[in-house]
Amino acid sequence: MRGAAPPDRWRRAAAPWFDRCMTDTEPSRVVQASRIIAAPADAIFEQIADPARQPAWDGNDNLRSAPEGQRVRAVGDVFSMTLSQGAVRENHVVEFEEGRRIAWKPAEVGTPPIGHLWRWELEPEDGGTRVTHTYDWTELHDERRLERARSTRPANLLASIDRLAQLVEA
Repeated sequence: MRGAAPPDRWRRAAAPWFDRCMTDTEPSRVVQASRIIAAPADAIFEQIADPARQPAWDGNDNLRSAPEGQRVRAVGDVFSMTLSQGAVRENHVVEFEEGRRIAWKPAEVGTPPIGHLWRWELEPEDGGTRVTHTYDWTELHDERRLERARSTRPANLLASIDRLAQLVEA
């Protein structure tokens, strides 16, 4: 075929990190889990949109605390969170639809987001709400953070959904 590139030609021209990070054995850079929770979407969303409530249902046991009064209301909001090891993160809200969707990108204090995103989507269904939790690290290129990102699996995300369900279904 005239003009056809060899199958791997595009990889040879890619940035050097591509070959280290995107191999056949590399886990997906978008990890997702979903299940139905027997509760209304607004009750579930209140748990997610209020950072002070998040440590109670964090399935990764990664969150220590967040100051009261940071309830997210719009794209552009920034809320802070103290992680279990003591580091503080500023989370920049990049998607928001009240009662339906919220997503944020973490950053070290005073710096731009690191390159990964946490998203929650809620869709009412018969008998409850389908809750989908997504971790997207397609823009993460910080070598120090890649190992932890690679270790995030759907089971980690489902653990948070399950704990959230225990709180709102009670």
